[in-house]
This record gives sequence, structure tokens and C-alpha cells, in this order.
Amino acid sequence: MKTEFLEITAAAEGRKPTVKGLAYSGGKMRLFGWSRPVVVDMAGMTVPESVPLLANHENHTLCRVGVVKAAVGDTGLEISGEIVAEGAEAANIVAQGKSGADWQLSIGAEVEAAELVQSGKRTINGAEHEAPFYHVTKSTLREVSVVAVGADKATHMKVTASLQLKGNSIMEPEKKVEAAAAAPATPAKPAEAPKNIEAAATVAQPAAEPVNVEAVAQAAVKAERDRVGMIKAVCNGEFSEIEAKAISEGWNKDQVNEAVLAAYRQKQPTTDVNITIRKENNVTAKHLEAALSLRAGIDGDTLAKAMGDETVEAAMKDMDMPLRSVLAECMRIEGMSVPRSFDNDAIKAAFSTVSLPGILSNVANKKLLQAYNAQPIIATKLCTTGDLTDFKENQRFRLTDVGDLQPVGADGEIKDSALTEESAKNQLDTYAKKFCLTRKMIINDDLGAFLKVPTAMGNRAARLVDQLFFKRLMANPTCVDGKQLFSRDHKNLLSGAASALSADSLKKAIQMFIDQTDADGQPISVEPSILLVPTALKHLAIELTRGATLMMSGGAENTIRPAINVLADENLSIVSSPYLGNKNYPNFSEASWYLFGKPGTVDTFEIGYLKGKRTPTVERGDLDFNVLGVWFRVYFDIGIREQDHRGMVKATGTAA
Repeated sequence: MKTEFLEITAAAEGRKPTVKGLAYSGGKMRLFGWSRPVVVDMAGMTVPESVPLLANHENHTLCRVGVVKAAVGDTGLEISGEIVAEGAEAANIVAQGKSGADWQLSIGAEVEAAELVQSGKRTINGAEHEAPFYHVTKSTLREVSVVAVGADKATHMKVTASLQLKGNSIMEPEKKVEAAAAAPATPAKPAEAPKNIEAAATVAQPAAEPVNVEAVAQAAVKAERDRVGMIKAVCNGEFSEIEAKAISEGWNKDQVNEAVLAAYRQKQPTTDVNITIRKENNVTAKHLEAALSLRAGIDGDTLAKAMGDETVEAAMKDMDMPLRSVLAECMRIEGMSVPRSFDNDAIKAAFSTVSLPGILSNVANKKLLQAYNAQPIIATKLCTTGDLTDFKENQRFRLTDVGDLQPVGADGEIKDSALTEESAKNQLDTYAKKFCLTRKMIINDDLGAFLKVPTAMGNRAARLVDQLFFKRLMANPTCVDGKQLFSRDHKNLLSGAASALSADSLKKAIQMFIDQTDADGQPISVEPSILLVPTALKHLAIELTRGATLMMSGGAENTIRPAINVLADENLSIVSSPYLGNKNYPNFSEASWYLFGKPGTVDTFEIGYLKGKRTPTVERGDLDFNVLGVWFRVYFDIGIREQDHRGMVKATGTAA
């Protein structure tokens, strides 16, 4: 970037010192409260006709030193204007500039639109910037400040203390004498006004109404001595760090008083109505996560297994810690200063830390998993599980042995067995939703409202497994062999009036299940294990499979003969589901029922997960400029498909 000089020019007859320089070069800046560097797009910046020139971005009257006009030029945002103030701040800027001090300029702008560039490169302000960074696409320039160190490192400013008066140079007294001795007797043509003191020393021209530069310099030195004396008096030997910083950074009396008052308050035991700042040094992100988890209702024993007994025991003392205090602790852990007033900037700064978003994500994850595991899932009782490595349609192979074992001949040779592959398919989909921890929740300390969302999403994720399974089951999909899952071709469909649930129909369905054969026509030798019925048939199913009765025969002899409930000996587990009779699902029926083999013994349906991740995941998103809060997202990668028709039998339960 091109280096610009900040020039200050003064004149007699009531004219004010003027200033010009480069306020912003268009590059990346590191700003408080932003988690990534910031690039302000000057093409989208609204520049008022005039803007105030401040000292150190201090928004009070004592630090308004001038007024400037700004415009986007070849090198960036260029400014020119006047220093109108006559106080210590303005005098200090001019005096240090005369001594050769390097100054920089910094802009203050109101951001109206911004986006996070997360990958690649983007050309802004005529230069290419590499992600990640925030691209401020729309803004309004509010002020320009003279600072010791600017956020834009590429822009370097220097005050040259060039003083001009009616086109004639004003030189230091000793140089003026030397120049006068060498001047010709006749008046010389007026020379062009020099731009700095060094240039002025080589010009020999008479000066009308010479200004006493030495007196001006002495006045500036006196003002600086008075300022240093004021700082030492206010600090009174108690706050050496504040004293050194105030002297080096050019603080005024108001700034020093404010810093010393804040230091006094920190020494005293006070109760801050806005934010509680803990004084212990042993608070860690793990400690805070445990405290919030306990407050959220996560079981202490479960937490202890993951985080350790000592951490959980210590965290119990801080279960009531407000959200705002958690934000403050995260800032302190990472060495950031904690502001006394809890405003939007403080919230932004807290979320720019590494620890806070991670803590909230982990707590939300724990709450979601607690709700997910508490919700009963019927499909997991009926299906096998499998791990898929990607989102493409995956082949799921089963090896079926063709041919019986053969006797080994005298030569000891074992005959080869031909193997055929019978394939099924499965494919993952991603299901997701997002939720937000808002500024209002933080200020109201409403952790409960925030955690209600992942709790509800955990319940929804558990229900999603059943929804996907029953939708597929009741749709009777077409298998890879081109035939419907439940069909006469597959010999696993019992229909007609006689298929209504009864002792006789159940016996027929069991026989149909056991008679299934593999690819070489041999029995699969698997018995049904689960009787799946709609809620309307639940109690009938229990009566048919659990009772052992004695029946009395009539007649003159009134003989008694024992009766055995042979279905009770089948040891069928009864599983009832409201999905089977729900009108929102295709082919719903309160009469249809199913037999399933035991998962793991025979393939039925498979629930596929991505690389073994069997639960939903909570992740934090990046700060969204358009939302006063931070987003979280829940996503679940899952796929459910039928595998083998021989592991299931369906009875329609009606004549239709």
C-alpha cells in the first residue's frame, strides 16, 4: 500500500490548522467484537459531506479536534479539513507531529450489511483478499480519528508540522538568520510555499509578521508537562500501569479519571447489577460446561462418566450461574477485558471466543441426546443397523450358500460350494433444522427457553426414525427383484377375510414364515419373534399369545379335557404401533398385522447411519449479522430400506 503523510498547516489572521491524509487503505482490519478480520467495501460506503475528526474514537466534546471531508481516491479513503479545536488534544497532535511522531488515521463507520466470506478469495477495493473475513458491503462513515496505532496496518501517517503563512515560509529563528545573510540585496521572486520544515530552511525570503515558533513549541511542551503532572496527581502513585499507559497514549483528564475510578471499584467488594465477574482463577471451560449441563437437568452421574467426578462436584456450586456471567467468564478465560455494561458489543465479543460457542453447543447436544434416548423407538426393535460411508446408494450384500454339505472322498478333497450374492440397497438422507440463542434470551437469563428447542428436536429426531420406517413398511415398496415386498410371489402375504387376527390366522402366518426357503430351495430355519399390530389389536394379540386355559366340554358325561394354548409356546413379543392405523400414512389399517424375525438372525429392514453416528448432532453456526444472537443447527444422517422379504410376513386382516 502507498504511504501517505498527514499534513497539518496553520495560518495567521484567524485561519485554522488544516489536515489531510489517508484514513483507510481498503485492507483487512482486526476489530474488537468481530471473530474474523474485516474489510470495508468503499464502493458501498455512504460518505457524508463532512465528518468529525476525533482523537482516539472518543465520543465526547473534548476529543472532537476538527472537521474533515472524505472521498474515495486512488489510494483509499482520503480526507482533508481543519483542526478547529484549541484544547490539549489538538495541541498535542500538532506538537507531537512537529517532533516527528508517526500518526495513523482510523475510521468509525456504522455497519448496515455484512457477510462472512468462509472460503476462497474475493476482490474488494481493487485488491484480492483471502478468506476467512467479514465483507462489510454497506456502511456509513460516521467519523475519522487520529490514533497512535490504527486497525489498518497498511496505512502509515506522519504529521510533518508544515506551517504556511500567505505563501511565505516560516522558518526556525537560527535558520532564518542564516538565510537572510545569504539573500541578495534586491527583493527576490516569491518562492513556492514549501511542504515541510526541511524545505523551508533552503528558501531565503523575508517574512511579514514572523511567528515566534519557539514560543509555540514552548507552549506545547508546557501543555504536555501539565498533562503529565495531572496524570500523576490523579494516579497518586497507586496505579502505575494506568499512569504509564495514560502518558504514552495521550489520555486527557476524563480518560484518566474513568480508568482510576474503574480500578478503585475493582478493589472494592461490589455487586454489579448487570454482570457478575468471578475472581477465582480456577474456572475453566469444562467447569462452565458442567455447571450449565447440571442446570439444564443433565444427570450428574452421566456427566461424571464423561467429565470426571471432581469437575461435576465443583460445578454443582455454580449451577445457578446466570448466562451473562458465563459469557463474562469465557471472555476472562481467553484474556479479554470484561466490560461493565452488558451490551451488544459485549455479547459479540463473548461469542468471538473459542470456549463459549463450544460450551453452548455441547450443552445443547447433551440435552438433545437426553431427549432422543428417552423417546421409545419402535423401529429399532424390528430392524438391523448398518454403517454407510457416504450418501450414494449403497449395495448391501448377503451371501446365500447353494448346495448341501458333501461327504469328503477318500482322497480328502473338499468339494467347492457355489455362492451367489443377493443384494439389497440403502441410502442416507440428511434431516436438519436450526434454532437461535437470541440476545433477549441472554439478557433475560432464559437458558430454559433456549434448551426447550434441542429437547423438542431430540424428541422429533427419535420420532423421525419411526416415521421413516413405517412409511416405507406400509407403502409395500418394490424390491430389487422387481416384486413387491409383501406379495404372493414372495410367499409372505396372508389376505382375505380369514387373515383377520385370530388363533387360526396367526398359526397360518407362523407356518408361512417358517416355510420360507433360501435361494437353493432349502428352509431358512428361522422362526418369527415379533408380532407387530396396530393399537386396536394390542390386547387381542396379548390374549392370543399369553393365556393358558382349561376348557370344559358339555354333554351328559360333563367330561373335562385340558386345552393347551399352543401360540403361547411361540414366545412372540407383542409390539403395537399407532402408525399402522394413522391416516397420514399410505395403506393405513387398523386390521393389518405383521410377523418379524429377530433382528440379527434374519434381515428385515436396515437403519443406516453415516459412519456409525447413531444420534443427531448439534453444531454452532457463525455469527449472523442480520440476527441478534447465534445460530445452532441439528442434523441427522439416516436411511431406512427393506432388505430380505423372508424375514417378514404381512396379514391384511380384511377381505379386501
